[in-house]
Amino acid sequence: MSKQISVFIENRKGRLGEALDVLKANEVNILSLSIADTSEYGLLRIISDKPQAGQASLSAAGFSAMLTDVCIVKVPHTPGALQNILRVISDEELSVEYMYGLSVAGEEASIVVKPSDLGKAVKVFDGHGIETIEL
Repeated sequence: MSKQISVFIENRKGRLGEALDVLKANEVNILSLSIADTSEYGLLRIISDKPQAGQASLSAAGFSAMLTDVCIVKVPHTPGALQNILRVISDEELSVEYMYGLSVAGEEASIVVKPSDLGKAVKVFDGHGIETIEL
């Protein structure tokens, strides 16, 4: 399991930059991020090298930030690799609450997955030889 920083931010000009400035000032390196928005607010999800420090610094700066447990799963660069992982999740009666890409380097990519039951998902991945990463 890994920790993700989840940040609720107002959907207004410059607010995303302000959140990222806080992380920069506190030397928190962003490895991946995802943002979803509505007309009123956005939900920023961040994988970083220092999740606890990132969450604490954002909270201290007035942002609504929390840590969320997620799985980071390695995905080989082969056709159908992601589908195979999703099939394992489905076959084990888990669901994906959300997912986004982490990084691409060399022969593999990684995805951040928030499954419906994190503990079960970790065991399922391990039991099926699906490699996860802890950051």
